[in-house]
Amino acid sequence: MSTSMSDEDLLEIANQVRKNAHAPYSNYCVGAAILDDQLQVHVACNVENAALPLGTCAEANAIAAMVASGGKEIRVIVIVGGFSGPESCPPCGGCRQRIQEFAGTQTRILLLNGSGQLEAHNIQELLPKSFKF
Repeated sequence: MSTSMSDEDLLEIANQVRKNAHAPYSNYCVGAAILDDQLQVHVACNVENAALPLGTCAEANAIAAMVASGGKEIRVIVIVGGFSGPESCPPCGGCRQRIQEFAGTQTRILLLNGSGQLEAHNIQELLPKSFKF
């Protein structure tokens, strides 16, 4: 997909891909949609594995899809999770570091707040004093 997407469009895409998650152990489904520096959209969901540490987060999978397609920087990432319906789903520490790796100064991380509205964050808010080479 190549386009300039609205935040709400990205939320809808993330929520749709969330429904494809493979989460038979936690039943917690997560979807992520990334708009990259080339205005390409990349989506992914979480994929659990019976060997629990081998599962992968939606954010990590979406970043991998972006990199595989030639994207270099995240402009916007929308993350949504939930058991039965969409709810706030802040990224785990590992995914915060992954996002940081591909974040620019203007990267926006969009999460649902308690009222179900999108709330923008930057990586410095979510990962202060982060590790960077």
